[in-house]
Amino acid sequence: MTPVDSEALDRLLLARSVRRGHFVLASGRTSTFYIDCRLTTMSAEGLVLIGRLGLQAIRARQWVPRSVGGLTMGADPVAYAIAAASISQSPIIDAFSVRKEAKAHGTGRQIEGNFTAGDTVVVVEDVITTGGSALRAVDAVRAEGGTVLGVLAVVDREEGGRQVIEQAGLGVTALTTATRLGLSA
Repeated sequence: MTPVDSEALDRLLLARSVRRGHFVLASGRTSTFYIDCRLTTMSAEGLVLIGRLGLQAIRARQWVPRSVGGLTMGADPVAYAIAAASISQSPIIDAFSVRKEAKAHGTGRQIEGNFTAGDTVVVVEDVITTGGSALRAVDAVRAEGGTVLGVLAVVDREEGGRQVIEQAGLGVTALTTATRLGLSA
């Protein structure tokens, strides 16, 4: 990851996504800060930075996925950014989304987009706290016949989620951390 892009992503996250106060997280834990990563991942600048940095991180790990994706909606812009960045740097990586539950109509799929049984994928996440969302996406991919190479997150809150995912036998890469952003739980 280039230092210039990494620093720019950190500045953007701090300016757009980090809020201080008293928050209850999706995990039920309380925190003195909240990272609404979507304000960064859905911004034009954030999409470009996350695409470049995410693709570099995947290639640095020597993961060669057919596609990237994770639990909607936090993972969606991360996956789309990486897919778009890959167009000029073969091999091309497509994107998919994992629904919280399978559709009750149409194809009845839980995974939408560019995924078929037998694919190798990287699960992406906006923020890792407990690792639960990433592991739900991993379970869905595996249930539909995919192989997960690892997990990539934009931010690791450094609250044990990385370790939970690693204990499940998967490598984890984060584009930045709470420590690097100057945050503490």
